[in-house]
Amino acid sequence: MEDRPSSKSRSPYYDIVIVGAGPAGLMLSTLLARLGYSIKHIDNRAEPTPTGRADGIQPRSLDLLRNMGLKSAIMSHKPARVYEVAFWDPAEASKGIVRTGTWASCPAFIDARYPFTTLLHQGLIERVFISDLEKNGIEIQRPWTITGFKSNEEENPEYPVEVSLEHMDKTSRETVRAKYLFGGEGSRSFIREQLGIRITHKDPIAHVWGVMDGVVKTDFPDIKMKCTIHSEHGSVMVIPRENRMVRLYIQIASSTDPDWNPRKTATAEEVQASAKRILQPYSIEWETVEWYSVYPIGQGISDRYTLDHRVFLGGDACHTHSPKAGQGMNAAFLDAQNLAWKIHAVEAGFADRALLKTYEPERKEFAENLLSFDNKYAKLFSERLPAAKEVQAASSHADGHPEDNEFVRTFKETCELTSGYGVAYGPNAVNWSPSHPAQSHLIHPKGIKLRTGRIMANADVTRVVDANTVHLEQEIPWNGSFRIYIFAGKPSVTANALKDLALQLGGKGSFFGSYLRSDIDNVSYHETYNPHSLFFTICTVFAAKRNEIEISRDLPGLLKRYRDLVYADDRWDRRVPNATAAAHAKVGVDEEKGGVVVVRPDGYVGIVVNLVEGNGTINALNAYFNAFCTKNLGDSKAQL
Repeated sequence: MEDRPSSKSRSPYYDIVIVGAGPAGLMLSTLLARLGYSIKHIDNRAEPTPTGRADGIQPRSLDLLRNMGLKSAIMSHKPARVYEVAFWDPAEASKGIVRTGTWASCPAFIDARYPFTTLLHQGLIERVFISDLEKNGIEIQRPWTITGFKSNEEENPEYPVEVSLEHMDKTSRETVRAKYLFGGEGSRSFIREQLGIRITHKDPIAHVWGVMDGVVKTDFPDIKMKCTIHSEHGSVMVIPRENRMVRLYIQIASSTDPDWNPRKTATAEEVQASAKRILQPYSIEWETVEWYSVYPIGQGISDRYTLDHRVFLGGDACHTHSPKAGQGMNAAFLDAQNLAWKIHAVEAGFADRALLKTYEPERKEFAENLLSFDNKYAKLFSERLPAAKEVQAASSHADGHPEDNEFVRTFKETCELTSGYGVAYGPNAVNWSPSHPAQSHLIHPKGIKLRTGRIMANADVTRVVDANTVHLEQEIPWNGSFRIYIFAGKPSVTANALKDLALQLGGKGSFFGSYLRSDIDNVSYHETYNPHSLFFTICTVFAAKRNEIEISRDLPGLLKRYRDLVYADDRWDRRVPNATAAAHAKVGVDEEKGGVVVVRPDGYVGIVVNLVEGNGTINALNAYFNAFCTKNLGDSKAQL
């Protein structure tokens, strides 16, 4: 059996080999590089995407990029921002088209920090990730490709994956071993094909699309907005871009056409001529064309995302769909984020390997939902044109009503999903449900508004140490740690419960005390997020005004160490206008007695537990973590 290599070994060993430097591969590489993993990252292109490809960053993805500290770099390129979508349809009284309505890109019923779609070409987004990777010592090896691999834990339990690589000019070859292999090389994934995993097409109808980026001169009034335009001459989607550019999507052919040919193509001039006919009576001329492509689109999903939980797939290697909903890059980001924290939890010795089994069902269910919505989305645009009054109804109502027709209901469902806020992960070891091993009347009590497997609620609070108003959900940057939010209610009411919890957290048998840093005695005074454990960061939120909170008095035991993460829940929120403590109210915990919210490293809620005196709270939390952690939890007698 081959063991860990000696220093004389010619075959490099890595924690992970990542194939493909598109959105999925770059996100995974960036997250793992920040956690110190050794990465071999290759791409078969000589340079990043120069033009074209994916361009839409949805609101939830912008949250993630901000949490990673990358949002500013993205926004420095001055991308277009789409706040509204305009619908144009054939005019009734005359030839040409007329605007039938507009609606918000991210409607008000979605509690989004950034209620717009950010539009910037993929190459610029890739370069932001590449720059961050370089800061962490990772360089993408170009232009290299994968030629083969095998995975065998019996041969080498620690580095079971052997990967064969080759330069695109075939002058150099390399063989490496790794703990994991990730295929993010797109819809024609070599890794997926070698695993023998099929793509199942959800919609038998396929389409050929033409897409063009360029600078135009036009009198069309909504050229700066996202538009779906239907006319008697065909349909086109308009997407504003950075640097005065605009992207046009035009459907060239459909498998429902009598002369259907999946290889049908069209020249740039033919697509421009088609756009001119569709936009009548308005005119459009191209000053420059930066990128043009024709490609077939089918709605497909991979039957599996992994076979052995050593070789994984993500991004377009798993799912393909139409460009209408703008989801390719965003789905890839969330695939990678989901996998990154789970690999880290396992490899760092925190979680059982079984945690990796949750990657496929969580992300595959999302992809299934996305493709179902995408299918409806495409059909609504292509087959049935919404009346203006239906557009207005979809814009104005926050919740579904019995009188809503299929179009309005689908719009609402689609908006939540496509914004990223509708992602919902089902019950498993890290998403509590009534069937979870952790059982207590304190868990997910009546009135809780958070849903496990869904994103943590947005909330404004005041940071006690400096009186800054901050976004609570953004206060802990992406660091691979579980986020423990202690909603501490009123200090006079919860003082004893907080003391009990602080004492019990320090117990060697508690979920927290069982995973302390090996260098805890040497941790810097300035360490804000992980002074005790690399797996947990603690925030405390009091339902009180800032000037009523005294950290040295109100924070017992080890909680004092998180002095920079203590907050006053004293900011008004229009979504809970009558609440005296809005963050408590949005979560649904008692504004006097409080509660504890455990949020996964990727921002999704794991469990909510009431805050009580005694050991009820810690016992419930221990039972939750005991479902997937490597150590047996529960003894809380010895303290930090």
